[in-house]
Amino acid sequence: MSSRRYIQGLAGIARTDVAVMTTSLADPQAFQNSLDRDQQALQRAGLRPLPPVADPPPLYLVAPEGQLQVHTAPYRGSFANVLSQAMRSAGLGSRVLISQFLKGGVQQGPAGRVQLCGGLVWLRPEVPLCLSSPNHPGGAEAVAAVWSICRQHLIQGDLDQLVLDEIGLAVAFGYLNESDVIAALEQRPASMDVIITGPAIPAGVVEMADQVTELRRGF
Repeated sequence: MSSRRYIQGLAGIARTDVAVMTTSLADPQAFQNSLDRDQQALQRAGLRPLPPVADPPPLYLVAPEGQLQVHTAPYRGSFANVLSQAMRSAGLGSRVLISQFLKGGVQQGPAGRVQLCGGLVWLRPEVPLCLSSPNHPGGAEAVAAVWSICRQHLIQGDLDQLVLDEIGLAVAFGYLNESDVIAALEQRPASMDVIITGPAIPAGVVEMADQVTELRRGF
């Protein structure tokens, strides 16, 4: 019996002698001839080489894109879903400011702002009660102080989410100027989420919003 060893090939393909393989590896021309024979054998067996695979497109990091959202209703009240979302975002590490322009009664003001959940700051005007009409004594100054802080954050872009509660009603009562509010919103950074809640949202703000949600049924 011959002591020569063979390598078993595919069905219908001639077996290759180990000695031939060794010679082909040592001689470049023989190696090329061996490749040609293998290619011909694959073609006779009906096999074709796989087509080259194109390199996948490179991945690019996309900067976060914030939205201007409006949540409005024909009545005054707290938007529980917006406030809970803000608290959840702060709990996950986002920098959040909730500014309620007409809710008073706690003598808070900018100097007495409350910090919750690590990154959540709650701000109200320094007035003894909730503002429900124009020309309340001290109301214009207190609302303007809250707006000054919010405007600064809009321009500096140092927040992830800013909630402006009843800012539309503050404009309707004459405590804020609509054009000033729109100008500040236009300067907000693309990565910041700004959520406006309450009734009487100015038409210019609604027009520039990315999302508008209207609640039509009260309690």
